[in-house]
Amino acid sequence: MRQWRANLVLFLIFFVGAVIIYRLFSLQIIQHDLYAALASGQQKYFLKTQGERGEIFFKNYNLPLATEKTSYFAYLSPEETPREEKERVARLLSELIGIKEQVLLEKIQKNSLYELVAEKIDEATGQKVKEAQLPGVHIGEEKMRDYPYQSFASRLLGFVNKDGAGQYGLEEYWNDILSGKENYLEGERGPLGYLFSYKDAASNEGSDIVLSIDYNIQYMAEKLLSAAANQLNAEGGAIIVINPQTGEIMALAEWPNYDANKYAVVDDLSVFKVGSIQGVFEPGSVFKPLTMAAALNEGDITPQTTYFDPGVLEIGGWPIYNYDQRVYPGEITMTGVLEKSINTGAVFAEQRVGHKKFLEYIKRFGIFEKTGVDLAGEILPQNNEFRKGYEINFATASFGQGIEMTPMQLVRAFSVIANGGKLITPHLVKEIKNSDNKTIEREPSDARDGIISAGTSQKLAAMLVSVVENGFGKAAKIPGYYVAGKTGTAQVSWSSMGVSKSGYSDKTWQSFIGFAPAFNPRFLILVKLDNPATKTAEYSATPIFRDLAKYIIDYYQIPPDYEETF
Repeated sequence: MRQWRANLVLFLIFFVGAVIIYRLFSLQIIQHDLYAALASGQQKYFLKTQGERGEIFFKNYNLPLATEKTSYFAYLSPEETPREEKERVARLLSELIGIKEQVLLEKIQKNSLYELVAEKIDEATGQKVKEAQLPGVHIGEEKMRDYPYQSFASRLLGFVNKDGAGQYGLEEYWNDILSGKENYLEGERGPLGYLFSYKDAASNEGSDIVLSIDYNIQYMAEKLLSAAANQLNAEGGAIIVINPQTGEIMALAEWPNYDANKYAVVDDLSVFKVGSIQGVFEPGSVFKPLTMAAALNEGDITPQTTYFDPGVLEIGGWPIYNYDQRVYPGEITMTGVLEKSINTGAVFAEQRVGHKKFLEYIKRFGIFEKTGVDLAGEILPQNNEFRKGYEINFATASFGQGIEMTPMQLVRAFSVIANGGKLITPHLVKEIKNSDNKTIEREPSDARDGIISAGTSQKLAAMLVSVVENGFGKAAKIPGYYVAGKTGTAQVSWSSMGVSKSGYSDKTWQSFIGFAPAFNPRFLILVKLDNPATKTAEYSATPIFRDLAKYIIDYYQIPPDYEETF
């Protein structure tokens, strides 16, 4: 009996042992791959990341406006620092990075593996910290967006936020192209958390973009705008320079601006907006050439058509005056209307063409649609008041009051006059260079032909030359060149200032728009100032136009139209 029990116990021991051996064999040999994968999954983490962001370049300058740079940061792992070393480490680190010793001491006393100490420290400081070999003190690296020109062209560029997403301007509009493809990096769990290796990451860099912006013209535009804004105490301003034939934007300057590297400390968030496409204004008399274009193109007037200025018109019970309530006696030609910027003359031309046709031409000139420019956030003014269609609305719109648009819409419409009748699409990006060093030249969007005839364009150009030669645009004259242009001074409505009140304030928008050489235009410039301390654009925006146009003519070495005689 006892022998049987002993044999049973021995059998059970061998049986259990066999089961354990089989189980170990199964786990370690047969199912090794499965459990290794499960263990790996528990010890590894996959981080979603973006490739290095593409750079942004001027068309003629090798240094980028926006690039990537390595930023260094210091952090503590308090559990790695021996208790007896904590005060010494805090003291020495304070001397190296300039942070108060008490602050560091509080961090190093914590029961944690990671305490951020300082961000965006320079490479030299980071190297000194490394060389000090302080226990529990580490230097990390990360890629960050850098704008070497700081505030230069900042409104145009926008910025990249901490999540790596483009905000405003070019950075937002072209974010997908610049940021590249998403990638997943494998990290292993270690004693200090997950450690990630970038060396095996697949190539997923973003593409570079090359702008149509000319560095030299942009620089001069910003310089002139900043100087004028300060001298004239303007509340803001913009300059747009465009090739009216192709739609390539050669410069887009805005004031005020900000340092794109320090966007986080900006108090006034409106400074991030691109006013040229996100700001609405009533253009005033710079709109009169578009009214004339409609009447000329329909054959309802010629440059020599005359009328008598009544000094004041009453329409629907509302009086319409000329600027400063001036009266111009005798017969006045349509060319004279533009030279002297006569409001009643613009109403005369609009009435000749008729409200229905006038409205049709406003649509043709693209005032009721976005321009399609490649910048984030373009708005479309609603023109709710003008669309009511009252008689007074058409009358005031003929001279640029009571009708709203963005500066870019005005530039696009005026380009129709300069280029012989085409409605082009303004654009800023000329080329895209991908990570394989392949260059894709961006073709401009198809232009709409026949907005006005080439003949109308030539007649109107001649009328605008007369404005500069004989009218209120004389300050834009450049010896040896025919310059076509028009001044505009418009009252700022209460509603555009966010005031719930009808009518207009004492503030003004003052602008000058023109192109040169007038009969073979190489560039078109809009200068717009917000409430400068001058009475009219003749004394504010017009001299800026002249200085910038003269600079471009000299820069491009454009041959003169005629020789000056003395």
